[in-house]
Amino acid sequence: MSFWDLKTLKLDEFRPGIWSKIESGKNLTMAVMEIAPGKEGMAHEHPFDQCGIVVEGEIEMSVGVEKKVLKPTETYFIPAGINHNWKTLTSSAKILDVVVKQDQGK
Repeated sequence: MSFWDLKTLKLDEFRPGIWSKIESGKNLTMAVMEIAPGKEGMAHEHPFDQCGIVVEGEIEMSVGVEKKVLKPTETYFIPAGINHNWKTLTSSAKILDVVVKQDQGK
């Protein structure tokens, strides 16, 4: 699908309390995720950059030693190789997340 309307996009349950829609190409993945309150990811890192924007609600993002609660229209950028994590607090969050994967054959 080439176009999304975030107001009407149907999300599928990815894990309990997390709904998503993902579109992947050869080197880029775009995902919309809606995350219920009180959920937390697992700290991790990967060999590619990642960025995103909060569409609705709020989410706490940790990138390296930095931590911030982000609200709608606020963005995050995670450089390749940096440990990061997220968690929702008392409200849900909807985010648009983008990763660019390097060619694994290089």
